[in-house]
Amino acid sequence: MTNQPASAPIEAQHAAALQRLPFDDTDDVADADRGFIAALSPGIVTNDAGRVVWDNDSYSFLTGDAPTTVHPSLWRQSALVARQGLYEVVEGVYQVRGLDLSNITFVEGDTGVIVIDPLISTETAAAALALYRAHRGDRPVVAVIYTHSHIDHFGGVFGVASQADADAGRIEIIAPAGFVEHAVAENVYAGTAMSRRAGYMYGAALARGPQGQVGAGLGQTTSTGEIGFIVPTVEISTTGQTRTVDGVEIEFQMAPGTEAPAEMHFYFPRWRALCMAENATHTQHNLLTLRGALVRDPHVWSGYLTEAIETFGGRTDVAFASHHWPTWGRNRIISFLSDQRDLYAYLHDQTLRYLNQGFTGAEIAELIELPPALEKAWSTHGYYGSVSHNVKAVYQRYMGWFDGNPARLWPHPPAEQASRYVEAMGGVDRVVEIAQAAFDAGDFRWAATLLDHAIFAAPGSAAVSALYADTLEQLGYGAENGTWRNFFLSGATELREGNFGTPAVTAAPSIVAQLTPEQLFDSIAISVDGPRAWDLDLAFDVTFTDLGTNYAVTLRNGVLIAIRKPADPAAPMTLTLTKQRMIGVLGGDTASPGFEIGGDAGVLQQLLGVLVSGDPAFDIVTP
Repeated sequence: MTNQPASAPIEAQHAAALQRLPFDDTDDVADADRGFIAALSPGIVTNDAGRVVWDNDSYSFLTGDAPTTVHPSLWRQSALVARQGLYEVVEGVYQVRGLDLSNITFVEGDTGVIVIDPLISTETAAAALALYRAHRGDRPVVAVIYTHSHIDHFGGVFGVASQADADAGRIEIIAPAGFVEHAVAENVYAGTAMSRRAGYMYGAALARGPQGQVGAGLGQTTSTGEIGFIVPTVEISTTGQTRTVDGVEIEFQMAPGTEAPAEMHFYFPRWRALCMAENATHTQHNLLTLRGALVRDPHVWSGYLTEAIETFGGRTDVAFASHHWPTWGRNRIISFLSDQRDLYAYLHDQTLRYLNQGFTGAEIAELIELPPALEKAWSTHGYYGSVSHNVKAVYQRYMGWFDGNPARLWPHPPAEQASRYVEAMGGVDRVVEIAQAAFDAGDFRWAATLLDHAIFAAPGSAAVSALYADTLEQLGYGAENGTWRNFFLSGATELREGNFGTPAVTAAPSIVAQLTPEQLFDSIAISVDGPRAWDLDLAFDVTFTDLGTNYAVTLRNGVLIAIRKPADPAAPMTLTLTKQRMIGVLGGDTASPGFEIGGDAGVLQQLLGVLVSGDPAFDIVTP
């Protein structure tokens, strides 16, 4: 179906933004272009089969003034983020930007190069390394640093390093303490749901253009190539810890529980250069990402930024991060880091102030405005996170989902609630009539609320779907936040064209292979269909031959428990196999060789019979 033009209220909103926001401040433009060496041409990366896994050229439309269908501030940010190529940060430190959601950084040592954050996909990381080598020489990779435990900072490692080189000690893999546990858990435990919602968040199924996907604020979108994983060989655990890699001294600052549960900053004295990982970028970041995650702690986040300012600010000439462009000059760096620090501290402190006055998260989100100085700073604008959903995240962190009103303690679920609302309002036709009036008046938030009830009460209604899609589209056109825009437009797309499923999956085999035995049993436990398993009472032993460990496993009351203990000769069933073969068995492969089963083999079949996989195409905008 054809996209609609921007409505008059959206055009008026954008015109006001052009007058209100500091578009005469062009420092970011100069910084984003500084140090440019060369671009990948064409800016397209394919896999071995010829499938396109990254296409930055599809954003070539991001030139000139913003069209009426895109918020002018988001258009500005997207045009900056879409810049692609190899850039010199300082002589000896280089970044490739615009080849994935994140940046990859190359630090030149005495004999080779240190790679920081090798993107999401093998193919994009390899393309970035080739671009670097084309202009800086064929330097061998001597180390890879993962700044933190999100997949866009490690998934492309096979594009710059091999497991064999890591095993042989030819390449160090350096990461913060807790990295493996958090990287694996995030992509496996709730990976199906997160990946489905990430399709909305990054606009993966949207056409790119002024009426579609223009970016995600933090980066343009995610690549869709091969995801890899190499376990770190060096763990950083202490602030002040130093390590010399290929003649390059690195000083580390731990920052756990900030943008990621395992994260670190680090400083290069040779270049007076500070890497801030993802804790200080040119956007307001998420305290709770819309794809889903644990709520982040803005109080801790701001505290580590203060520590970074105090520790490194006076001796830093350039600060760079794993997204966006660097900042040069000591005073500008301190100002930038201070604005970022104040942003997260303000959201935290003011939310708690209102919370203790009895306001709910939704109410506080409407009350809080940033101080004028922060509103004036482009780097605090909500292109990825937002004041609205970050405030609700802070409320959730301290108070949970319940706002204290007893009428909201036990509401009906959405479909049942919707049918009652629609009936009370006089039926679906009447709801559509009211929603149309709201739409015509530019009250798209109210129209969306009404139509959300209508679609859940009458999911087959063409009239509801059409108006709802048009409404979400206008909300997308009006959003300064890139991920909000993508969510709104993805919802409109599914209403018009049907469920697009999950375009990209993060639970790659190389990540699943790193599950500890305990995490593996956790993944089984969350796959048990509880009601179907109520009457089962199973007990068996699993012996991992490659790990030399045994686990006693029970399934009772729909709950699977695994305890590490010596093997029990009297166990009703025994499984003897490697951890990797166990992953295959859980996937249903009981025919291939590589495992021994003793005792009652029916126990295994009973277990497998109550395991269910997540649904990568569950409905979001419809019931």
